[in-house]
Amino acid sequence: MELQEINRKLEETRIELLGILDGLSEDQINKQKDFETWSISQVCQHLIKTEELYIVAIRKGLKSKEDSFIENKPVEFLVDRSNKLEAPDIAKPTDELLENQVIIEKLNYARQKLHELLNTVEDPSVLSRRHYLHPVFKEMLLIEWLKSLYLHEQRHIKQIKEIIDGP
Repeated sequence: MELQEINRKLEETRIELLGILDGLSEDQINKQKDFETWSISQVCQHLIKTEELYIVAIRKGLKSKEDSFIENKPVEFLVDRSNKLEAPDIAKPTDELLENQVIIEKLNYARQKLHELLNTVEDPSVLSRRHYLHPVFKEMLLIEWLKSLYLHEQRHIKQIKEIIDGP
């Protein structure tokens, strides 16, 4: 998959997420069904933290001068919510109640930082030749980090819709 296509998917997914958030009240955003599940605010905090961590990982992977010859990972399984995954502690949200506008600003800021990083890449094919260690997939090409980012967001859009729709 080309970087241009990934950027389009990242954009489409983010537009969908922001569209969902746009119509929600503070109550809806911060309400937890129970202590075991995240609120919409916490899901968004997780998405923000994840994107920030991906930026760091991609930046580190780009510093490598060695070409990587590793298999593509099955990142598509991220969208399937029947596959239960636990977020690493570093990507878990806090209990802080956030206003809708703050969440949107933080999502936009993280995405802006990602685009700034990607705009520094002179030869996009390097993303398919460099890797960095991923907490779930282990050694993973940087292009797949980017692909998994929008798939991860799609997974959590489904979760947000489940929260909105209720039990």
